[in-house]
Amino acid sequence: MSIGAAVVVGLVALSGAVGLGLMRGQAAPTESIPLSTTGEPSASASGELYVHVLGAVEQPGLYVLDLDARLVDAVAAAGGTTDQADLAGVNLARAVTDGEQIVVPVIGTAADVPGAAAPADDRIDLNTADQTALETLPRIGPAIAERIIAWREENGRFQSVDDLLAVPGIGEKLLAGIRDGVRV
Repeated sequence: MSIGAAVVVGLVALSGAVGLGLMRGQAAPTESIPLSTTGEPSASASGELYVHVLGAVEQPGLYVLDLDARLVDAVAAAGGTTDQADLAGVNLARAVTDGEQIVVPVIGTAADVPGAAAPADDRIDLNTADQTALETLPRIGPAIAERIIAWREENGRFQSVDDLLAVPGIGEKLLAGIRDGVRV
């Protein structure tokens, strides 16, 4: 397939994904989020997360999304991509996390501009990893991997890597040995 055809196919796929996100009833984009020191609950406590979307999108800015949002939802909240967006530089199906900055690169700049595309993160996501992935971590065998998954199913998403201390069988020493290999 030629590069032009691949770009057209990518744009059609993105249009469908953005349309799907809009049809799901995505909340209206928030242009700005006021800072408050009044003790209001944080975004993660209220079931929402904040993401900063910029690059080749129609309306770059800070957006509030649902906790289970995907990158396609963030792009849809930002009004979709521009004609110059390099869709090969983003994974639209990836789950987003609170406080994340999402950069949609411009065609031809992803490899040339430092920071234009998010660097690959090969750490294991504690909120999505299956047992096999967890067992690749140092000193994590089948039993502890099962306990991590059971904790996640009973308590919901891990909010920080330190939440692993609540999993039976994981102490400070074990956590220190796997901390650099995991993320939330």
